[in-house]
Amino acid sequence: MTFKIINSILIIIAVLMGIKQGYAMLSAKPEMMAMFGKWGFNKTTLAINGTVTLIAAVLILFPRTFVWGNFLMAAGILLIICLQLLGKDLKGALIELPFLLINLLIIYLQYPLKNV
Repeated sequence: MTFKIINSILIIIAVLMGIKQGYAMLSAKPEMMAMFGKWGFNKTTLAINGTVTLIAAVLILFPRTFVWGNFLMAAGILLIICLQLLGKDLKGALIELPFLLINLLIIYLQYPLKNV
C-alpha cells in the first residue's frame, strides 16, 4: 500500500512536470528557445517536442497507455541528456538524470490503481 501511495505521488509529479515543460516548449518560452536553440531546434521542432511531451504526460494517467507515456517521457529526457553530453555539458546532463530515473521507477512500480 505504501508503494502505491509513493508511486501515485511520483506519477502526479511526473505528469505535472511533463505538462509544465511541454507547455513551455509548445509556447516557445525564451528559456526553452535558448536551451534547445543551441542544439539547432527551431520553433517548429520545439513545438513538436512540446506536443509529444504533453501527450506523454496525459498517456501516463491511463492504465492502458501508462507504459507508453512513461516511455515517451523517458525518451524525451534521454534525448535532452544526450544533447547535453554532446555539448560537453555534464552538469546539465546530471540535472536531467533524476527526472529520467523517476520515469523508470514509475514503470518499475507499475500503475498503482491497476487492481482496484
